[in-house]
Order: sequence, then C-alpha cells, then structure tokens
Amino acid sequence: MAAGLPIMKRILPLLLIITSSTIAQDASVKPGINDKFLDPKLNVEEWTKKFETESREIFHQRDKIVAETGLKPGMAMADIGAGTGLFTLHFAQAVGESGKVYAVEIAKNFIEHIKARASSAHASNVQTVLGTGKSVELPEASIDLAFICDVYHHFEYPQTTLATLHKALKPGGTLVLIDFKRIPGQTSDFIMKHVRAGQEVFEAEITAAGFEKTGEVKDLLKENYFVRFTRK
Repeated sequence: MAAGLPIMKRILPLLLIITSSTIAQDASVKPGINDKFLDPKLNVEEWTKKFETESREIFHQRDKIVAETGLKPGMAMADIGAGTGLFTLHFAQAVGESGKVYAVEIAKNFIEHIKARASSAHASNVQTVLGTGKSVELPEASIDLAFICDVYHHFEYPQTTLATLHKALKPGGTLVLIDFKRIPGQTSDFIMKHVRAGQEVFEAEITAAGFEKTGEVKDLLKENYFVRFTRK
C-alpha cells in the first residue's frame, strides 16, 4: 500500500483538476487570455512577424511537423486556432484537391487574412470557420484530424470546447496536440505565467473528454511536446 502513495499523490491533483473543470464547464480557466485576439483593431501584420519567424521552433520545424501529422490526400482536417495561417497552406497541400482544410479561428482579422492567403495560393480546399470561446463550430463527424499547436493553453473553456471537437471528429479520428513544455526551473518565466498547466494536466483533460493517447513524437521539438490522441 505504501508503494502506491507516490502514484496517488501525482494522480489525485489531476483528478481534482478534471473534476472541477467538468463540473464548472462554463467557468473560464484563464479569463482574458484571448482578449487581444478579439480586438477589432488586431494588427495581423504584427502577429505574422511574431508567429512566422525562424526563431520560433514550430515555424522552423513546420515541414517536419506537417509530415508527422500523417495527413494524406483526400483527408479532411481542422487547423484549430489557425492564427495567421502558418500551417494552413501546408495542410492544404498535404490533403490535396480532394481533401479539406478547415481553418478555425476566433479572431475575425485572422479569418480574413487566411481567406486572402488561400485565395492568392489558389487553395480552394481551404475553408475558414469563425469559432467561439466554447466551440470549434464544425459539423458533426466532418474531420479525420484536428491539429492544435500552441493553442490549447488559449482554450478558456477546455471541456466545453473539447466536447465540440470530439463531436466534429470521426470515430477513430486523430487529435494532434503541440504545446509548450512547462517545467519549473527550466521553462522561461513568460511561459510559466502564460501557460496555465503542464503536459500531464492537458493530457488528462483531453483523455477525460473521450480521447485516448496513442503516441508521442519526442525527438522533433525542444520547447514543445507533440502528442497524438485518438477519438473513442
């Protein structure tokens, strides 16, 4: 019995977080985190410079990240929190003309930017979707894969949003989560304050929402983790 105590000490806090989150689904876990993106005066050019720079790990490794998702021609996928469209056109190329990419965003200015970007690239398989703080606003069983990169920590209502994502994914569909490692003593102060929890907590929330962890890519990223889940 004593040997099991360390494990219980690790699991109990996670269970408490999940239980509290499930009971209070309408309570924001981080109020105001998305206010700047909802501002009608959002400067897309400014955010493009921040998001799409070689010094940003996920931008530098974008081609390898797309390859690791396992997307194939003809698949339908959702780029959740697509931002400036950093990955969107890469996904459009991966699924081909017979596939579909839903670029989901809560920021209207980003939506318009992605529309223009897709039009310039003649990527007719890209469809923008204006989501909300509680819903990805996708049709039921409409996608084979959902991609959430450095965005999950911006989910104000994770359980409510995950429920809509679970519904949008086809049974057996894949959810790819990439987010910042949050390790006290190693992670920067900015990330420690900005990102509300670490990998274990985020994984626990996602599995509690009806997903099963099925894999992890460990050798590609240093500042982020890359985890795969399957929709039950």
